[in-house]
Amino acid sequence: MINTNALREAERYCALGIGILFLVLGIVGFIPAFVSIPGTDVSFVPAQDAHNAYAAGFGYVFGLFPTNFLHNLVHCTVGLLGITSYLTHHGARQFNRIFFVAYVVIAIMGLLPFTKTSFGLMPLFGYNVFLNAASAIAAAYYGIVIPAKLAGEPVSDNI
Repeated sequence: MINTNALREAERYCALGIGILFLVLGIVGFIPAFVSIPGTDVSFVPAQDAHNAYAAGFGYVFGLFPTNFLHNLVHCTVGLLGITSYLTHHGARQFNRIFFVAYVVIAIMGLLPFTKTSFGLMPLFGYNVFLNAASAIAAAYYGIVIPAKLAGEPVSDNI
């Protein structure tokens, strides 16, 4: 027998986990001690030295994930949305589904040469592709597969 309460809680905790992860990445992206530009001794490009919006705050969080100020703001926004969606079961399910669709598209954009900088706004390439794809897969499982199990119907009917 399927424990429906446990599965619904798992959906909520997935949204919470994604929210916390993205909020932490967004906040850490603003802290110079955690951001670096490989091959240099500077942590990130200061806003006053940037030639465009893409270069403002450009650096690598933990030396892995390319970011800039706009990317950090997007991470913080997604993180706060995930955390607040945790409050209700329906909100968490909707967050997981919308997050899945959006971040699959973003992961694919990170693989394409002409969209890997989201048209000159923020970096989507490198390890961001893996982060976005892995979190999208988790959101898909908890936002689509788990609800199908709860309803006792095929996953294709639950999309």
